[in-house]
Amino acid sequence: MIQSSFLKTQETKIIKNEHNLGLLGLSTAQILEEFKSCGFILFRGFEVDAQKMKAFAEQFSSRFVRDETRRRVDSRDGFVGLVDGGTHYISPHCEHANSPFRPDVIWFCCVVPVAQGGETLVWDGVRVWQEMREELRTLFIDKKIRFFQKFPAAAWRHFLGTGSTLVDVKRTLDGLEGVSYQINRDQSVSLDYVCSAVVKTKYGNHEAFANSLISEYKNPRGVVTFEDGSPIPETVINGIKEIMNRLTERIPWQSGDLAMIDNSRFLHGRRAFKDTRRRILTTLSYLK
Repeated sequence: MIQSSFLKTQETKIIKNEHNLGLLGLSTAQILEEFKSCGFILFRGFEVDAQKMKAFAEQFSSRFVRDETRRRVDSRDGFVGLVDGGTHYISPHCEHANSPFRPDVIWFCCVVPVAQGGETLVWDGVRVWQEMREELRTLFIDKKIRFFQKFPAAAWRHFLGTGSTLVDVKRTLDGLEGVSYQINRDQSVSLDYVCSAVVKTKYGNHEAFANSLISEYKNPRGVVTFEDGSPIPETVINGIKEIMNRLTERIPWQSGDLAMIDNSRFLHGRRAFKDTRRRILTTLSYLK
């Protein structure tokens, strides 16, 4: 059964298993059409685990992305991992939007929810952009943003795959729009990535404020500025946060839930929590 709008501020879909169907028996064509229209589907009652999530995602995906920052739980190929460690609040971001390797879809599987707090938070970047003040919209139309990151050799080898070399790094990065990089003596890679904070959604061609600006603003592992290297004023960041605070939504997790999220449209984050039993798994992919 398909229901609309389980979130309050944007149209989303929830597909409930009311006829004891298997997840892999669902119509991929119908699901993809629903996904294209709303960008967010929650599957409930299918008792999804790591293996089911990966198998289901494979029906839609051309390839998967390894994330070097997450502990892997799928020993076969390393594409399924736990979400970010710790119990702290996580700011809104799109996955890998601070690099040229933004995946199309984020898949989340809830194995163990917590009784209080710890909800995955989501923001519709289309709504954020629509509700932004004119002066902020003009600013981000006129100015691109620049992300700087440094990847140790172990990180880029994990991302590119076992046995990858610096030749693979160069082959991967050369010619990418907005990218400049430097290979350091210790084989770490310093990467600059320039992009717009406003992107066109993969489906519908909507303008969306869908990026990693807020999460990277005070991230000690990287730097974000305007394209010319000038700092982004804290007043600008606070103006964005004020809008996003009004549009924050929470995924009402139940054990066995699966979420399919358009990473070109929705930002996500997490509320802080204390219950360390919480277990949310994730994988990232590009659609066929």
